[in-house]
Amino acid sequence: MVAARATGNESTDTASSLQRGIELLFALGEDEALDAGGMGVTRIAELVGREKSQVSRALKVLAGSGLVDRDPATLGYRLGWRFFALAARAGQPSLRAAAPPVLRGLVDAVGETAHLSVLAGPEVLTVLTESPPSAVVAAGWVGRRVPAWCTASGRALQFGSTPEEVRARFAGVELRGGRAPNTPRSLRDVVARLSADQGRGWALADEELEPGLVAVATPVRDADGRVVASLNVSAPKFRLGGRLDAAGATVRVAADDLSRQLGHDAPAA
Repeated sequence: MVAARATGNESTDTASSLQRGIELLFALGEDEALDAGGMGVTRIAELVGREKSQVSRALKVLAGSGLVDRDPATLGYRLGWRFFALAARAGQPSLRAAAPPVLRGLVDAVGETAHLSVLAGPEVLTVLTESPPSAVVAAGWVGRRVPAWCTASGRALQFGSTPEEVRARFAGVELRGGRAPNTPRSLRDVVARLSADQGRGWALADEELEPGLVAVATPVRDADGRVVASLNVSAPKFRLGGRLDAAGATVRVAADDLSRQLGHDAPAA
């Protein structure tokens, strides 16, 4: 059977659909959308100059591929986990190549699951995970978003940020408390914890995201000294709680190793 060739109209329609998709991704990549953690269909349509119905249909297609996510609470759209995973890999090919063995070494040293994460507006996106062979993983972390204000990885990704930059990043974000006993309750608290983390040299989250969960993290820097990712180890408190200082130091050594492979002049262990 001979496959039918696309007509001129079909080719034009395909190109137009692709163009709409690109425009929507660009709109969701603007500071307005990233800072707010998402954007509604009406506002997106205004930015790209298209009908809401067209925008809505295109967003549903992009959401199906993971390139955008829809917040079930606000019904707004934001760049999806697959977009950031592709960006992290394409933008830092050396990071993609160097990170897996560093993560595996970290897992061997600490005996807990290790993650590589990137900042996505006011949230953190996990792009790579390694677990011990015997680990029972309850939920997949790759592609999962968590708040940047109550996680070790989130604060590690903000090392070097000024208090003003931190407040701007979370402006308009509701700091929902109550789920975990040590969740930050205000932006002042977030800034204070970030300052303490930077003074320590690694970030610590002790039952901030979930009850019974602890984590340590350190930033990964590129050749220009910019924070491009974070290395993070998380585990139940009953397993890791008594080893947080040692785990934090180990994560820092691993992150420095990865940073050196990206060209950063990090101190050798």
